[in-house]
Amino acid sequence: MQLNKAIVMSLALALAGVASAESAPESELFQAMREQDRIFFERGFNRCDFDYLERTVHPELDFYHDQSGYQDRQTFLENTRRYVCPESGAKPIRKVDEDSLTVFPLSRDGNPYGAIQSGTHRFYLREPGKNEDVHTGSARFTHVYLLEDGNWLLREVLSYDHSDPED
Repeated sequence: MQLNKAIVMSLALALAGVASAESAPESELFQAMREQDRIFFERGFNRCDFDYLERTVHPELDFYHDQSGYQDRQTFLENTRRYVCPESGAKPIRKVDEDSLTVFPLSRDGNPYGAIQSGTHRFYLREPGKNEDVHTGSARFTHVYLLEDGNWLLREVLSYDHSDPED
């Protein structure tokens, strides 16, 4: 557990101190990661496609949330089923603020192996039978995706600075 915290802290410090390594919005990596974010949250969070989530969440996922604490992969999937994908009633929805996205490449010896993506997302509640989703809050996120066998796998998550819609 201590090693994982050290890795997350190192990545956060690298993110803060290496602005020149940021991928430009028109770059192939930035576009790929924006699309990865769109698909991951539309399928996994908004539509509750658990087959997709199980394929795209790294087996050693570390998820750090400023309000609900640490989650490993199993806990993350269980909590997503329980709180994000209820069998009935209101359904949480996630939407990213496209203008907030930043992407930083991860490479070893000049070979890309992943990316750090950060930004802001907003959360809504979708009530059955209602036409509009109700904005419930926003938060910042930092994700580490690893590229394994041509697939992006979500490996590390920092979810923080949660606020109410009025904040």
